[in-house]
Amino acid sequence: MPPGPRGKREKPRDAKGTLLRILKYIMDFRVVVLVLLVCTFASNIGNLLGPTFAGKAIGAAVGEGQVDFDTVGHYALCMLAAYLFSNLMSFLVSLGMMRVGRRIANRMRRDVFSKLMALPVSYFDRNQAGDIISRVSYDVDVVTMSISADLVQILTSVVTVVGSFIMMCIISLPMTVCVFVTVPISIYFTRWMGKRTRPLYSKRSAAYGEMNGYVEEMFSGQKTILAYAYEDDVCGDFSAINRKAAEAYRDADTIGTRTGPTINMINNLGLSIVGIVGAALYVLRFVGLEQISSFVLYSRKFSGPINEVANIINELYSALAAAERIFSLLDEPEETADAPDAMVLQDVRGDVEARHVAFGYVPGRIVLHDLSLHAKPGQTFAIVGHTGAGKTTIINLLMRFYDVNAGEILVDGRGVLSLTRDSLRRAYAMVLQDTWVFQGTIFENIAYGKEGATMDEVVAAAKAARIHHTIMRLPNGYNTVISEDGGNISKGQKQLLTIARAMLYNTQMLILDEATSNVDTNTEREVQRAMQELMRGKTCFVIAHRLSTIQHADNILVMDHGEVVEQGTHDELMAKKGTYYKLYAAQFE
Repeated sequence: MPPGPRGKREKPRDAKGTLLRILKYIMDFRVVVLVLLVCTFASNIGNLLGPTFAGKAIGAAVGEGQVDFDTVGHYALCMLAAYLFSNLMSFLVSLGMMRVGRRIANRMRRDVFSKLMALPVSYFDRNQAGDIISRVSYDVDVVTMSISADLVQILTSVVTVVGSFIMMCIISLPMTVCVFVTVPISIYFTRWMGKRTRPLYSKRSAAYGEMNGYVEEMFSGQKTILAYAYEDDVCGDFSAINRKAAEAYRDADTIGTRTGPTINMINNLGLSIVGIVGAALYVLRFVGLEQISSFVLYSRKFSGPINEVANIINELYSALAAAERIFSLLDEPEETADAPDAMVLQDVRGDVEARHVAFGYVPGRIVLHDLSLHAKPGQTFAIVGHTGAGKTTIINLLMRFYDVNAGEILVDGRGVLSLTRDSLRRAYAMVLQDTWVFQGTIFENIAYGKEGATMDEVVAAAKAARIHHTIMRLPNGYNTVISEDGGNISKGQKQLLTIARAMLYNTQMLILDEATSNVDTNTEREVQRAMQELMRGKTCFVIAHRLSTIQHADNILVMDHGEVVEQGTHDELMAKKGTYYKLYAAQFE
């Protein structure tokens, strides 16, 4: 969720529901967590025995007569052993919870990534890549760090508070009542601060997502920024976004850091009352120095965890805000499931028909009006028009990245809604203007999508795409590793690789979206000849801006504002001297 205007706080969300969903992840490791709970209990038992042994040692030291050093030493050693045992158990618990946290992070990231693979294209159109990455990395880290550290601390605090309360009641009920004078104040203040801080932490997570999105977007367009000498403006925009993130961080932590010191002050006030009442009871001989010493230590153990929990509560709210962003992604509606009786598209002939199709990306705003077309097997359909005319929208509907609002699309006489998406999309090969390569070898990039492709097949596809000789000039040939996003090869080479990939895929239907836009004129001529071979006998949909590349198309659709205004062959459309004629003439004047 994007952050709201400055000064406007988001409403708190379902913290209880979010916490329960986090606990479901923890319960997957219930056996380990149970063992760690036992260790936590054992650690606190040792920790709670310490004050008792300390009180007895003090009692032996200040008792009447000669000091019994043997008894004092015995209790001192018992106290040392109790604390050593407690710290050892605490170390094992912390180590165990760190391992549990890492495994939960692994599972949570896997769930998020699997969810991303199941989301419709529209989700990625609406959300910045950087914000999505922030949820996968930063938000998951915040949640699992809280599980690893804060959960252990809370469990330890609960046992310590309960154990200390029992021991204080055993020692002196009047002094215990004095301790509890300040407890309601601490609880009320902590809850009041929680209501103020939780929306701020949610806003902070959203601000970090926005900043990551901007950084990812600017890094991907770094060459364009440098070409337009726009560095200062980008730095200025980033400074504004960074300032917003810093202010969100400051606002959350400024409020959050007040909690601990305030609770500590309240607890010290309670300790002062205990000291006064204890002194009075000692004078009246209701309690001895041994009991007072033990009680003071227990009261510190009782109030200390309350103070620690008050500090941890802010981190928990930060974790809950991050978890809400993760779970909001996991709750996003996935692509509409295939119909229960959906058929697998097999033996594809390539007969594609659209009947009175209407579509809009946003409800109430139609961008494609009453589209009808019929591409017979082996025909080439070219789609031309001004930017925003609806060319790419047709491709989105053919591939079922989006579903039509009205009308229907058929492949081989079957409505696409009655086919499985997987089989429909596998029936197409695509070469887009926006090339995509991944970090891996040249071989892996070309073979992508065809399981079990051999080197001979990859080489044949590369030769057909006129890139084999370029590959062989690289240091390791087909084993050359392409850096992330293809930074170590040119745009033209990336496009030729994607063309080779489509040639290797060898489907009955082909989509070409300005597939030669990034290659030079000489290479384009060679690729066009290779493309003619690739397109032979296949149903092809070609989005073209260079009209010279589609003169031999069987049918040309001329789009304007979501409507087909003209349709026919190149010669027919030129003879009409309409929209297509004007587009063609404009390119060759």
